[in-house]
Amino acid sequence: MAIETTVQTFKNLINGEWVDSLSNATFESKNPAKESDVVGRFQASVEADVNQAMEAAERAFQTWRSVSPTKRAEIFYKAADLLEAKLDQYAEELTREEGKTLASSKMEVKRSAQTLRYYAFEGLNIAGETLPSEDPTISIYTKKEPLGVVTVITPWNFPISIPVRKIAPALVTGNTVVFKPASDTPLIALRLVQALHEAGLPAGVINFITGSASQTGNALVTHPAVKAVTFTGSTSAGVAIQRSVRLSTRVQLELGGKNPLLVMEDADPEQAAELAIKGGFELTGQACTGTSRAIVMESVHDRFVQALIEKTKKLNIGNGSKSGVEIGPLANASQLKNVLAYIEIGKGEGASLAYGGEQLTGGEYEEGYFVRPAIFTNVTPSMRIAQEEIFGPVISVIRVGSFEEAMKVANDVEYGLSAAICTQDSARIQYFVNNIQSGVVKVNRPTTGNAPHVPFGGVKMSSTATYRESGRGALEFYTQIKSVYHGM
Repeated sequence: MAIETTVQTFKNLINGEWVDSLSNATFESKNPAKESDVVGRFQASVEADVNQAMEAAERAFQTWRSVSPTKRAEIFYKAADLLEAKLDQYAEELTREEGKTLASSKMEVKRSAQTLRYYAFEGLNIAGETLPSEDPTISIYTKKEPLGVVTVITPWNFPISIPVRKIAPALVTGNTVVFKPASDTPLIALRLVQALHEAGLPAGVINFITGSASQTGNALVTHPAVKAVTFTGSTSAGVAIQRSVRLSTRVQLELGGKNPLLVMEDADPEQAAELAIKGGFELTGQACTGTSRAIVMESVHDRFVQALIEKTKKLNIGNGSKSGVEIGPLANASQLKNVLAYIEIGKGEGASLAYGGEQLTGGEYEEGYFVRPAIFTNVTPSMRIAQEEIFGPVISVIRVGSFEEAMKVANDVEYGLSAAICTQDSARIQYFVNNIQSGVVKVNRPTTGNAPHVPFGGVKMSSTATYRESGRGALEFYTQIKSVYHGM
């Protein structure tokens, strides 16, 4: 059992002050690899806390919107340095509360610092345009202005990199933020907020609230001060947010995926299997861009499956903080229950469980949420395991007889986030790029992985398909255009 005195209690940040919740209650964040290891206690916030944060953000907006881009950039650069200065500590904390491997955690913290620096620079280039006028006595131009208070709600699977790619463009364009992270991973989110706070962000510009969606969610999206909501999470939660917001509130939703890897007859089965494992099993399959369907041509199907099973057998599963571990635990008990339920659904539908799928218990696995990565064969496109997002280490292999059939199967889902193809055929590559219904397209690369300067988002039920995250395009979501007619 965890020693009581070693568990630290962390607070909310409202108007530049670290404060307790008005509920006088806390909740625990636990290590998914060892449930008895309590990472910390966090504030169980309620609507009244959200209201205070909103009011602080609304007040701060009046001055922050006028701060020079150069000054904002200085704060971002300093915050990035602060993150990197404690890279080892923050990576260990991230692994301890989320479960991913230490190498993945280090990469995520580094990426977050890079994202801060990227937007520090891009914030210097936000500008309108000068337009022609038929009247020589009138100058016409546009200027880009911030929206106001932005609500940021983020998931637990990338608990610092997703928040920073939302918060950084919001702040650098002059908005203020109320940020609620996932309750499974509040500590690394707090570390990001601490870095921004310590770097000199004025009081109220960023406000940090922890707690359940049931107690905070409604106020976070319906408060009159909210001018925009950016959310990454489940499709059902995203739909609920879209229906709840005011008409004048801008919404950005990044939701689910059912991402395919197409394996053509000219593909190297070994390479294709590596891509499937990297996309489907790294991060324990808990990525919205994770590979969940391998759509494989008849001629290479058996060799691909054999290579996939052999490589999966060699994966080292365990506590992500230990050296050599490649697959960590699922993030929480609910995730474990959901993944195991889908494995039973797959077997019940008539798919063949070719490998894995069992919960790992005993020894080092006794207190964690571990499952062996699962590979299903004899999967048909209409099966639930081929249609619904599982968000775990489960790959469904679908056999096809032609490229046309592969494309049809790939597009025949409600999601459209990321898709990849493994081939050297330039004509097929071009057709795939042009016709796959997906916001992110990969060629001979895994479905996962996105550069911070490249736009990110999906189509169909994967996204609102309005404003993209990441890259310069992300700045558009957080700004509005004002048209000016200046008479002489």
